[in-house]
Amino acid sequence: MAGTPRNPASSGKQMLSEQVYAHLQGAIMRGEHAPGDALKPQDLAKEQGVSLAVVREALVRLVGEGLADRLPNRGFAVPLLTDERWQEIAEARRTIEPAVLRMSVERGDVDWEARVRAAHHRLVRTPPYAAEEGEHYTRAWAEAHRVFHRTLLEGCGNRALLETFDRLWIASELARRWSAHRTPDRDGAEEHRRLEEAALARDADTAAAVLVQHLTMTAAALTDAESQAT
Repeated sequence: MAGTPRNPASSGKQMLSEQVYAHLQGAIMRGEHAPGDALKPQDLAKEQGVSLAVVREALVRLVGEGLADRLPNRGFAVPLLTDERWQEIAEARRTIEPAVLRMSVERGDVDWEARVRAAHHRLVRTPPYAAEEGEHYTRAWAEAHRVFHRTLLEGCGNRALLETFDRLWIASELARRWSAHRTPDRDGAEEHRRLEEAALARDADTAAAVLVQHLTMTAAALTDAESQAT
């Protein structure tokens, strides 16, 4: 029995929406749209040469990831840096990630251990700053950082929990991109080394405690950055 034929127009719209989403996500993460800036569908549609429906679909996806806010009767905007917003994200991460890391340490196999070691090696060897990218962390380092933290949790084997991590990471990464340069004295490399060491030693208690401390320091740094901004 033949399957339902695909609608070329629908597929084309989906592809355009994906392209617009990727463009907007990158622009927001690079700081091309500052906190509080309006994201006007009409202007974005004209700029990207696509329909309003395509832009709105991309914006709704960004709202779901915490990279945009939907404002009553005012369209969309880049989220503002507010202490309450980022503390809620930090609280969620401190609640969920240490528990998932415990599961990962208990369930992860030898292949997981190898991936953790490789991800940490790449993070250590990736320069966090580059003159051409200004005072924020480089995109290459930010990606290596994400991969290391996600790999630590992948041993849990629970896709739903990993998808939750992905959503929270994107939201917190937005704040980090805006403010990470404000904490130059923090020894993040040592924090990551301790995380890797505890995970590979199968010490779930220490790994969870180190991760809680790591996330708490990040939340404190973002709160300090928001206070300076206001």
